[in-house]
Amino acid sequence: QELRDLARGIHPAVLTDRGLDAALSSVASRCLVPVKVSVDLPARPAEAIEGIAYFTVSELLQNVSKHAGARSASVEVWRSGPRLLIRVSDDGRGGARMSGGTGTGMAGLAERLRAVDGVFTVDSPEGEGTVVSAELPWRERGLA
Repeated sequence: QELRDLARGIHPAVLTDRGLDAALSSVASRCLVPVKVSVDLPARPAEAIEGIAYFTVSELLQNVSKHAGARSASVEVWRSGPRLLIRVSDDGRGGARMSGGTGTGMAGLAERLRAVDGVFTVDSPEGEGTVVSAELPWRERGLA
């Protein structure tokens, strides 16, 4: 339901009220494997960027739960200059690919990020876990 609401432009209350750290911690608590969450942001980004970051991490953690066969995962979010950086990693079986139809899976996430001048990469060697990195443009809250 949260993902459907987000797709309609309705942010989860915890994201709206308390920001990415609390919202991502909430998503992580529902993952089937333990997830360490680290959010280090000097301020909250623009609502649209915050929503995209939330949606991206939510979908990636769903992938960890469904496909990775992992024992643990981590989410890191930080700002570097004009970019919001995201890294989601797990110690699962690896082998994640960008394949899939337009708008679906990892390819769909990459497409959505590119639409806002973002970057999305997947490093997932067989048997060695997965690291997904994403970059979004940093936009100040209230200005974008």
